[in-house]
Amino acid sequence: MTNWKKNLIYCCFCVVVLYFGAVRPLTHQASHVAKSRTSQTANEKSPRSHHSKHHQQAAAEQSIRRPINWKKSSETKPYPDLTKVKNFNVLVKIKKNRTYLRDGKKVIYTMYSSAGNYHRDAQTGSQTSDTPTGTFYVQAERGANFFNSSLNEGANYYVSWLNHGEYLFHSVPTSADGSYNLKEAKKLGKSTGSHGCVRLSVADAQWMMEHLPVGTKVTIED
Repeated sequence: MTNWKKNLIYCCFCVVVLYFGAVRPLTHQASHVAKSRTSQTANEKSPRSHHSKHHQQAAAEQSIRRPINWKKSSETKPYPDLTKVKNFNVLVKIKKNRTYLRDGKKVIYTMYSSAGNYHRDAQTGSQTSDTPTGTFYVQAERGANFFNSSLNEGANYYVSWLNHGEYLFHSVPTSADGSYNLKEAKKLGKSTGSHGCVRLSVADAQWMMEHLPVGTKVTIED
């Protein structure tokens, strides 16, 4: 073999050794650094996004009245002007003891509420509320007060959403003499307590009776 061929082979060998020994590790390290920076950037953005969501939730809670006052409005801000709401609907969360007035899926007003007590279903064994869940629509039946002699309980400011007077939004309960049942009123926003209706504060119930349009969609979730 001539000397120039030997030198050529030697040079090629050196290039291969240089690539695998120095250039490739450096390239891999640079790629690893770039990925680390990308991961770090994503991690930096995530807390910001979480913080923004938390800030929005905190802002929505700023006007909620604390402590709960079963006589007054649940929020300190004015009730919504429904003429300016495009897709008005009501969402009731039984376990959360809250009723939400919404524009589409956006909550525009939060009300303290108490829905039906839970009992054990004999067939399934699960706990079921006396308030039916599903999608319903506000009905025409409404009024200033009622009294159910079989339950020995009444309420003020009611509006029906199922079975034309059977399931209602209404105030915290009243006794036969028209006075409010203080023991039951104190459950508002804290626990369930009704026979199936959705209890609201006196002020909130009056607003619902006066402003809730017939046909308004009412979604009730466990």
